[in-house]
Amino acid sequence: MLTPLEIENKKFSKQMMNGYNVEEVDEFLDLLTADYEKLYKENTELKTKQEELHDDVAHYKNIESTLQNTLMMAQTTAEEVKNVAKQQAEQIINDAQANAKQEVMNLEQEINLKKKELTDAQKQFDVYKAKMESLLISQLELLKEINND
Repeated sequence: MLTPLEIENKKFSKQMMNGYNVEEVDEFLDLLTADYEKLYKENTELKTKQEELHDDVAHYKNIESTLQNTLMMAQTTAEEVKNVAKQQAEQIINDAQANAKQEVMNLEQEINLKKKELTDAQKQFDVYKAKMESLLISQLELLKEINND
């Protein structure tokens, strides 16, 4: 592509006969140079703007990609947290059930022990009661003998 300066500096060879009017050619070249310079600058500006927009699009695509990756990571992390929480909840429930079963077994053992202690105490009471009855009977008989004498 020609530059405006190349158009402006272009010189034509002059012919003696049947040649172009030099002033008209110079005026036309001046007009052409002005229009071409304007278009050349506009073209350069548009190319610069196109590059900037291309860079912006690439930047935004990079941001979009990063956001998509971040979203996917967040979803994955959320699923992992949810699964871990579910596992922990299940573990807590299982531990609580195991502890409850152990407590029930401990209470049943304690109840059985208390029942055995109660049974033993009742037996001792019955033995004591029998001994007291026997002692009272023997004392009563001793009093009867003393009264008879």
